[in-house]
Amino acid sequence: MRERGGLLAAARGDAPCELLLANARVVNTFTAEVEHTCVAVYHGRIAGLGDYSAAEQVVDLKGRFLVPGLIDGHVHLESSYLDVGQYARAVVPRGTLGVVTDLHEIANVAGLEGLRYVTRRSRRVPMDMFFMAPSCVPSSSLETTGARLGPQEIRRLLRWRGFIGLGEVMDFPGVIGGDDGVLAKLRAAGRRVKDGHAPGLRGRALNAYLTALIGSDHEATTYDEGLEKLRRGMFLMIREGSAEKNLEALLPLVNDSTYHRCMLVVDDRNAKDLHSDGDVDAVVRKAIGLGLAPIRAVQMTTVNPARYFGLEGLGAIAPGYWANLLVLEDLKAFRVEQAYYRGRLVAQEGRPLFGMDMEEAPSLGHTVNIRPFSPSDLALRSSRDTLPVIEIVPGQVVTRRTEERVQVRHGVVAPDPSRDLLKLVVVERHHATGNIGVALVRGFGLRRGALASSVAHDAHNVVAVGVSGEEVYAAIKEVERKQGGLAVVSDGKALASLPLPVAGLLSREPLETVVGKLEELEVAAKGLGCLVESPFSVLSFLALPVIPELKLTDRGLVDVMQGSLLSLT
Repeated sequence: MRERGGLLAAARGDAPCELLLANARVVNTFTAEVEHTCVAVYHGRIAGLGDYSAAEQVVDLKGRFLVPGLIDGHVHLESSYLDVGQYARAVVPRGTLGVVTDLHEIANVAGLEGLRYVTRRSRRVPMDMFFMAPSCVPSSSLETTGARLGPQEIRRLLRWRGFIGLGEVMDFPGVIGGDDGVLAKLRAAGRRVKDGHAPGLRGRALNAYLTALIGSDHEATTYDEGLEKLRRGMFLMIREGSAEKNLEALLPLVNDSTYHRCMLVVDDRNAKDLHSDGDVDAVVRKAIGLGLAPIRAVQMTTVNPARYFGLEGLGAIAPGYWANLLVLEDLKAFRVEQAYYRGRLVAQEGRPLFGMDMEEAPSLGHTVNIRPFSPSDLALRSSRDTLPVIEIVPGQVVTRRTEERVQVRHGVVAPDPSRDLLKLVVVERHHATGNIGVALVRGFGLRRGALASSVAHDAHNVVAVGVSGEEVYAAIKEVERKQGGLAVVSDGKALASLPLPVAGLLSREPLETVVGKLEELEVAAKGLGCLVESPFSVLSFLALPVIPELKLTDRGLVDVMQGSLLSLT
C-alpha cells in the first residue's frame, strides 16, 4: 500500500519521482504516434507522462526515441545453447525485456526437474520470463524421450509462478484425430491461452484443429497458409530464427486490418546469431527494411504479444505500466542504445550492465546414456535401389521428400557425397534402449567428415550427419564423451566441439565463449564442404517428427503428415 501511495503521489506531482526521462519522443503503441514528452518513473513503474520535473534522477534524452521493452512471444531459450543468465546477457542489450518461452526442450530431457532449474534461474535476471506448460512431452509417439508430462503435470505447472498457458500443441494429428491423451491436455489448460503448431494445415484439417480453441500459429511458411489461419481466428506469429526464415513470405499479410493479430518472434535462435545479428530487434530491423512502418513493427513486438498473452502492465509506455524501456537514436535503424528494466538501467551500447553466476545442476548432468554400439550398427539396410530421402529446404524447418536411386552393396545402402546423399543417424540417449534410426539426407553438401549434436528437437536424442558410418560414429562418440554438445569430426578426430553438459542442451560457459566455439564449429563444418548456414540449427530439426515432410527419429524414418514410420527394407 505504501508503494501504491508513493506511485499515486508521484503521478499527481505531489512527490518527486525516482527517475525522470526528459525530452523523449515516446512511441505510443496504443495510437501509433510519437509524443514529445517526459516519462516519470517510481519504484519500477511509470507514474505518468507529461510536464514532470521533480525527480531524484533526471536523464535528458535530447529527443531520442523511447520504446517499450520488446516481448518475444514465442521462443525456446534452450536453442540458444546458453544457460538462463547468459541468455539474458545476450538478449537484454538487444532490447528483449520480456519472453514467453515454452520449455519443452529441457522438459523432454529432464521433465519437471528441468523446468524447475530454468524457472528458478529466471528469477535472477533483469527481464520478464513467462512460461507455457509444455504440451508436447513427448511431441509424438514415434520417438523416445527422457520424460513424459501428462494432463496432471500440466495442471500442476499452471499453478507454478510465471506459467500462463499451454505450450504449442505439436501433436496436430492427435488433435485432428481426437486422441484422448492430447484432448485431455487441452482440457487441463482450461481457459488459459493455448499456443498452436500447425505446419501446412489447411481446409478441413485446420478447422478440426481449431475446434480445440487453439489461439496461435508460428509454423506458417506461405502467404496463403498464413491468410487462411488469420481468417480462421488464429494469431499469426511471424518467425525469423536461425534456421526458420518466414518473414519475407508472411510480411505482406500485415496491413491495417490484420496487424493487431500478428507478432514478430524468433522461435529458435542460437548464441552466435543473438550475439552478431540480434534477437527480436533483428526481426524488427529486417521487417522495417522490407517496408513495414517502424511503429507497426514495434506494436507487433510489444502491445500485441502483451494483449494476446494477457501480460498486464507490459507492451506500452503508460501510467501504471512497468518501466521496461528502450532508448534509440533512430527508430528506423532500431539500434538499442539503452535498456531500462523496471526503471533500472541494465544495458548500454550493446553491453549488459549485470553479471550472472552459474549454478550447479548435478541432477541435469550425465543425461547422455547410449547403449554401446559399433559403426556397423549404423548401416542402412535395404534391398531396394530407390529410397525416400530427406531434402533440406533452405531457410525452413520443413523438409521435402524425394525418391532417389541409391547404391546397394550386399544389402547395405552406401552414402554418395558426390550426389550430396549423406548418412543421417539418430541414436537414443535417454534410457540406453539401443534404438538407432538411419536414413539419407540431401542439402548439407559435406564432402568429408561428420557433424553431431545432442540438441535434436524435441526428444533431444543424438543426431548426426556424415559421409560414412565410421565418421558418424566418431562424431556421436565425441558428443557422448562430452555428455552432450555439438561436434565436428574428420578422419575420426574432433576438429571442434561445444560441450553442453546441462541436460545435453545448455552450456556452462559465458556467452562470449559459447559464441567463439560456435564460430569454430561453423568454420570447421564449412571446411568439410558444408553448404548450409547455421548447420547445427538445421541438423537439430531433422529429428522433429511433427514438421513435414520427412523426419528421422530413433525409431526410424517418419512420414509426418501420415504420422507413421516408413519401411526402407
